Formats: sequence, C-alpha cells, structure tokens
Amino acid sequence: MSESIEIPGSGSLETRPALEHLDLVAPPVARALTALEAANPAVASLARVSEVDPELADTEVLTQAFGMDLALSSNCILVAGKRAGEERIAACVVRATTNADVNHVVKKLLDVRKASFWPQERAVEASGMEYGGITPLGIPEAWRLLIDSRCVQGWSCIGSGLRRSKLFVPGELLAALPGVEIVEGLGF
Repeated sequence: MSESIEIPGSGSLETRPALEHLDLVAPPVARALTALEAANPAVASLARVSEVDPELADTEVLTQAFGMDLALSSNCILVAGKRAGEERIAACVVRATTNADVNHVVKKLLDVRKASFWPQERAVEASGMEYGGITPLGIPEAWRLLIDSRCVQGWSCIGSGLRRSKLFVPGELLAALPGVEIVEGLGF
C-alpha cells in the first residue's frame, strides 16, 4: 500500500501503514493487527498509524493541534458492572462528539444493576495499554466489545495502546474485530 492516503478530516497528521510500523503500537494492539492480517489481509492493510507527541494525545488537544475534525475521533472507554458476584467488562467505542450511554444502554447490555467507568490504574493494568491510548484492538477476549453504529461508518482516529501514536481505521476494520457487537445508540 502506498505511504500516502487521504483520510477526510485528519488535518495535517501524516499516516503510515500500521502493519509496517508495529513498533508504534502497544504489544496487544500489534498482536491484534497481525491476527487480523492473517484473517482478513485486505481490511488489516487499511490500518494507518501516526506518531504524535504524547502531550498532544488527548482528543481535544490533538484535534486543535492538527486541525482535525472532532467527528473523526472515536474514544474507547472501559466500563464494568457486577451481577451475582461476577464482574462484567465492556470496551465501548463511541465518536468523540458523543458520550457512551453507560447508565442505560451499557448497563442493559451487560445485564448489571450499575455500570461504572473503570478506574485508570485497573484499565491500564488489565488492557496492557497506556491511559489515553486504550483502543478496541487487542482487548482481552473475555471483555465485550461494544461499538456505536456511527463508528463503523467512515474512518476513526483511535488509540494505538500508546500515547505517542494514533491509529486511523475504517469502519469495516472495526466491524471485523473479534467478538464485536455493533450497537445502535451506544453514544448519545
């Protein structure tokens, strides 16, 4: 694949093929991309990566610094709840222009009485990713992967597992992730 590709709304960020730059992503993300390449090489080859200053990694800062469209970014948040002593965990992906409906949609999907955002330390330890870089690629198999239906349309700028880079993936790549559940109205 060529080095240059046009991603609408990406501003001045330059991207490179992620599969050729796995050193720019966290180890669980690299494993997920490699597994996706084996299963679906055409889709996996679309993933792009861009190195960024970790100080610019937060969505709003990144958007301003590079003139990006905020609607291009999708955030991955970890949510958990308990039922009968069993902790149920979900990675929820929503557009940065929305919020995850934790109190209604996620709570109902997890079948728990109360769903809460995971504390930063637990999220980092359990995911093997840096806070601010957590991404749906490479999450543990036991977790549910809930992706808002708007995120599988067009491109998304998501975490790479590291604060020093961002991934750019088309919706078809997100929809091809193992165990993915596309949820209408996950973000509001």
